[in-house]
Amino acid sequence: MAYKEVLLVKPVEGLGGEGDQVKVRAGFARNYLLPRKIAMPLTGANRKQVDALKKRRAEREQAELTGAQEVARKLEKTSLAFAVKTGEGGKMFGAITAQDVHDKLAAAGIELDKRKIHLFTPVKTLGKHTVKIKLHADVAVELPFDVVSENPIEPAAPEAAPAGERTEKRSERRPRKDAKE
Repeated sequence: MAYKEVLLVKPVEGLGGEGDQVKVRAGFARNYLLPRKIAMPLTGANRKQVDALKKRRAEREQAELTGAQEVARKLEKTSLAFAVKTGEGGKMFGAITAQDVHDKLAAAGIELDKRKIHLFTPVKTLGKHTVKIKLHADVAVELPFDVVSENPIEPAAPEAAPAGERTEKRSERRPRKDAKE
């Protein structure tokens, strides 16, 4: 297989960031990276652009980190509460998902990508819970939130056997008569 060295102009997930020199398959470079202007062939003239690309990358990463830290400070001051409908014994109808957390944060004036909210399983119980929000590779926030009932919680009535009826165990039953006898 033929390989080709290219200089990345834009970051590519799983391959590298801008200014990186990477060795990729020739077809990938020819058919995907070069036509989309994501990369350029590595030549003597292009090597001079490496420093400019690395400088621009460092500035972009610093700006992203600063923005993530600012959003993290806002999130630490935010408290969320979800009022949900409940049935007998405080059992929730439905669940709180990452989309619900995203909608609450948007209503509070904090705009962020829904994919940054890591709620591993939907919340199906009342009480205090936390969700991890990963804003940047170096910045993650644990955001606590409460799930409360909209209506008063009614205790669940235990289902008991009616008085006077007795349930029998299999071992107490009479043996079956075989029809072949």
